[in-house]
Amino acid sequence: MQKITPFLWFNGQAEEAARFYVSIFRNSEIGRISRFNEGGPGPGGSVLSVAFRLEGHEFVALNGGPQYTFSPAISFLVDCKTQEEVDTLWEKLSAGGQKQRCGWLSDRYGVSWQIIPTVLGELLQSPDPGKAARAMRAMLEMDRIDIRRLEQAAAAG
Repeated sequence: MQKITPFLWFNGQAEEAARFYVSIFRNSEIGRISRFNEGGPGPGGSVLSVAFRLEGHEFVALNGGPQYTFSPAISFLVDCKTQEEVDTLWEKLSAGGQKQRCGWLSDRYGVSWQIIPTVLGELLQSPDPGKAARAMRAMLEMDRIDIRRLEQAAAAG
């Protein structure tokens, strides 16, 4: 087990959410599913928690109840090598959720994700401050990040 594991609090949707995420990312699987016992805070036999793995990273989803909800203050940044990967993850994760600016989205469960191409970080860290600034301005105008537009903006000037 990894030393630090993201632990996500859901209101009855832990298994559904885990299966949704596993269906989107390669190298992913559902692990152990724990259930409430009779007399527990949840209905006996219903899902308490689900361990799952996304791209080799372990997560746990808990059916903790309505006390807490997700916030964009914490998000999962997904490093994408290609535009195809950006586009696929953007569409699948945002289905039923909300598309936001600068590669951010919240999925149907309220979990925030950043779908970011590797090249964005490279452009923003360019030793040429003009190139980095142009890439930043282009990114700030986008919802889903478009690699070609970023590269064109960075090269202009």
